[in-house]
Amino acid sequence: MTSRSSRTRAITMWDFSWLERRWPGAGYEDWDQALDELAKRGYDAVRIDAYPHLLAADPHREWELLPEWSTNDWGAPARCRVRILPALLEFVAKCRARGIVVGLSTWFRQDLDNHRLRIPTPEAHAAIWIATLDHLKAAGLLDALFYVDLCNEWPIDVWAPFYRHPAGGQPREWWSAASLAWIERASSALRAAHPGVPLTFSQTTDPSGAHTAANPRGIDFLEPHIWMVTSSDFYQRINYNFERFDLSGYDRVARHAEPLYRADPAHWQKALTDAIALNADWSRRTGLPLVTTECWGIVDYKDWPLLDWGWVRELCALGTETAAATGRWAAIATSNFCGPQFRGMWRDIAWHRRLTERIKSSVSEAPLGAARSAAPTRIP
Repeated sequence: MTSRSSRTRAITMWDFSWLERRWPGAGYEDWDQALDELAKRGYDAVRIDAYPHLLAADPHREWELLPEWSTNDWGAPARCRVRILPALLEFVAKCRARGIVVGLSTWFRQDLDNHRLRIPTPEAHAAIWIATLDHLKAAGLLDALFYVDLCNEWPIDVWAPFYRHPAGGQPREWWSAASLAWIERASSALRAAHPGVPLTFSQTTDPSGAHTAANPRGIDFLEPHIWMVTSSDFYQRINYNFERFDLSGYDRVARHAEPLYRADPAHWQKALTDAIALNADWSRRTGLPLVTTECWGIVDYKDWPLLDWGWVRELCALGTETAAATGRWAAIATSNFCGPQFRGMWRDIAWHRRLTERIKSSVSEAPLGAARSAAPTRIP
């Protein structure tokens, strides 16, 4: 597999935008142009939503999807219609032609019939991915894959609504016993059908570092999403609450985020670098490499009045360079805004090239490879 190289890859997250943002001016209406621009900026890996639950139900059906939000510029801000095949095969082929490997993930987008709720067991979770990879194999495209992330930010309700949390609940805890058991069973079932593809379940990290006590079975690498704002009380200080259909949150970001950061940048930078060091140490103790595709400064941002990209680029450069220096990352993103719809970030070609060159000049001590056959669920 291409993914077994020890060279660190420069990766970006194009989530479900690659397929949903195809109206004129949305950024992905011309895949050739978007991918050429990505390669020009030095990226050689991309993470996208493969919509496995919809593909497994009917790959050629036109699906009508509900918006995840109207405030953010990932995906469509209103209802849209998509057809998974042949689009997925065409996109992956275009990536391969440019030497860009593809990480498949899913945000389990909601269609009108809510097919994402029809996943009662880890084996059913694996089955939708087996169907997806079967299509890629039949098209001769498995060698274009970097990895499979079975669920974005598992097991958060918004992305994994089919998962039933234990009574007494640990709704966000990737590292709970019930979550780790699901991860192991689903990964094992998928690996039995497609043993050559590295697997993971991505996650949001816990500010307390509780997630680093887990030593999961079955996955090949860790995919923590790390931001300064989720590694500190930054969002609490500006009263931002991930408002999805209400611009009041962005109003508070516009008025308060950069001033708060500029008042004490060293404090907020330390919160980020400490979080990176914590996750690098987790990687060393588990022996699992790291990939991070969502990072490093603020979670939600866009081209908007009173929002400047300068301080965001500053934090993202720091995060990228700090992660690269650890030797534990097999792939590093420069931010979760590295796509053509974020024009203020996208147009700074020199910034991207400087950071992708830094990423690709580093060598990972822990390249992606075969999963360990057994491991304790807690680190001794």
